[in-house]
Amino acid sequence: MPEAVSGGHGRLGSVLSGLAVAVGCVLFLGGFVWGAVEYRPYTVPTNSMSPTVKAGDRVLAQRISGGDVRRGDVVVFSDADWGNLPMLKRVVGVGGDTVACCDTDGRLTVNGKPVREPYVQGMPGGQASTTEFSAKVPEGQLFLLGDERNGSLDSRVHLQDQAQGSVPVASVDARVDAVVWPVGSLVGRPEAFAALPGGVSGPGPVKLVAAAILGGALLILGGAAYGPVARWLSAPRRARGAREGASAGVR
Repeated sequence: MPEAVSGGHGRLGSVLSGLAVAVGCVLFLGGFVWGAVEYRPYTVPTNSMSPTVKAGDRVLAQRISGGDVRRGDVVVFSDADWGNLPMLKRVVGVGGDTVACCDTDGRLTVNGKPVREPYVQGMPGGQASTTEFSAKVPEGQLFLLGDERNGSLDSRVHLQDQAQGSVPVASVDARVDAVVWPVGSLVGRPEAFAALPGGVSGPGPVKLVAAAILGGALLILGGAAYGPVARWLSAPRRARGAREGASAGVR
C-alpha cells in the first residue's frame, strides 16, 4: 500500500509540475510579446532630462497617439523644426494653455496657476527657467521643456517660431514609463498637473508586463525543479527501504 500511495503522489506531482511549466511558458512568452507590442526601447542621448533620465539611460516608452498625451508626460517625439530626430522632453502645456515663467516664487505657471516641479533641480535661485517667457499654445500643439533647465534646448529656444515653440501632437511617438538600465525605476506623473483640466495620464502596463515575465520564469523554474527535488527527497527513503529489505532477507 505505501508504494501505491507514493506512486500516486509522484504522478500528481509530475502533472502539476508540467502544468506549472506550461503556464509559465505562456506567461513568460506572452509578457515579452505584450511588452514588444506596447513598448519601444530608447537610449537617452543627452542630459536634457536629468535627473529624471540621464544620458545613456535605456528607457521603455509606451506607444501612444498624440491624443493620449497629458501635461507632465515625458514623451518621445520628432519634429522637422527640431532636427527631425527622436527627442525626449516633458509636456508642460497643451493646446489652449498659456505657459509662462516665472511667477514671484520662481515657478512655472500654466493658465496662471503655479506648478510645483520637484524634478527640476539645481537651478539658480530655485527658478523654473533660466529665461523668462510666455507662450500661448495653439490647438493641437504641445509645449515641451527639459527637466535640466540650464542646458535643455526646448520650446524656449523656438519661441519665435509661428507655433511659439510648440510641436504638433502628431509628432509624439511614445510616452516614457520606466528606466530599465542602469537602475530600474518608474517615471511617474507629476501631481502638480493633476489639478489642471484633463488631469494626468494613468500608469502604463509596464508593471503588469514585468510581473507576467517574472511570474512565468518562476513557474518554469519551479516546475522544472520538481523532478530533481522529488528524487533527491525520496532517495533516503529508497535507501532505507533497501536496507530494511536486505535485513529481512538475512533473517
